[in-house]
Amino acid sequence: MTESKKSLRVTQVKSAIGKAKDQGATLRSLGLGKINRTVEVVDNPSVRGMLFKVKHLIKVEEL
Repeated sequence: MTESKKSLRVTQVKSAIGKAKDQGATLRSLGLGKINRTVEVVDNPSVRGMLFKVKHLIKVEEL
């Protein structure tokens, strides 16, 4: 039985300039940092927590 990992496509839609420093650090840890940059991340609770922290700066799509 193989279990496929779910993933999420995350796109940054707003800048982190003027936001709290930890929000910018969270974007960088997700692999973002520039507007319209898109990354695919594994869907797990720790990543979901990071996405919740910067939900006003990103767009998330399930794959």
